[in-house]
Amino acid sequence: MFRCFSSIRSASGKVGFIGLGNMGGPMAMNLVKKGEMDLLVFDVNQESVDKLASAGATAAAEPAEVAAECDRVVTMLPNSPHVESVYSSLLTTASPGTLFLDCSTIDPAVAQKMALLCAEKRTIFMDCPVSGGVGAATAGTLSFMVGGPSDEMEAAKSVLEFMGAKVFPCGDVGTGQVAKICNNMMLGISMLGISETLNLGNRLGLDPAVLSQIINAASGRCWSSDTYNPVPGVIETVPSSNGYKGGFGTTLMTKDLGLAQDAATASQSPIPLGSIAHQTYRQMSSNPKFADKDFSSAYAFLSEEKLIPDES
Repeated sequence: MFRCFSSIRSASGKVGFIGLGNMGGPMAMNLVKKGEMDLLVFDVNQESVDKLASAGATAAAEPAEVAAECDRVVTMLPNSPHVESVYSSLLTTASPGTLFLDCSTIDPAVAQKMALLCAEKRTIFMDCPVSGGVGAATAGTLSFMVGGPSDEMEAAKSVLEFMGAKVFPCGDVGTGQVAKICNNMMLGISMLGISETLNLGNRLGLDPAVLSQIINAASGRCWSSDTYNPVPGVIETVPSSNGYKGGFGTTLMTKDLGLAQDAATASQSPIPLGSIAHQTYRQMSSNPKFADKDFSSAYAFLSEEKLIPDES
């Protein structure tokens, strides 16, 4: 469907990175430190740009400057409208053969639209959403789900391998997003499930740390229980033990569950649990106490305990 233009890619070797938030910042840092790449970065937050510049990256004044100077560009943006806006700028200056690797989580249809627009400019677009959270972004152990031309996969891996431990080719453009929204729907459901379970056990007199230990040695074990436990103090290194600060935000989980809901509607696929999870996270997002907290604050929301201090 999409032509390959790798044969006319420039030999500048310079890599661009746009979007230096909680995930993009650590990812870009790994390209500088582990990949030792000549990196040109842009973000609307100057503090984030300055942090990368102090590590050896070069700051760009706008996205168009990144595309003008780089033959490979990574984007890590909040949602579909941000991606459409940034790419409208990137494509005004991109040279033929430029490889765009979009690591944002967006609607699969938008990814396909971006690929068509890029092809019109004789450039290549691949959707490369990630899984693993901020911890994996920092450690460089993310998993990438990649949709795009198979003959560009090695070129994509030459950049992605410094930010992640696994790269999964999924098929045509958009299938990376399909994999991501399906995975995140499962994650949202499982986080609510373990939060309900631990809250029930707690109210029945069982220490959540003890119950978590049992679950993690039994059939109920999941990533939300053994790696990202939502109860404060069970795992000291996750957001629940830090006032639910950082990590993967409630509003982002709500967005991803909304993408899953839209995709399910379009494909007439029943997702009753996904719909309930979406509704729950929408309630949390409308509450200022939870909206900017990590999605594991679902435990605090369901338990109705004062686990998040007032910040007023």
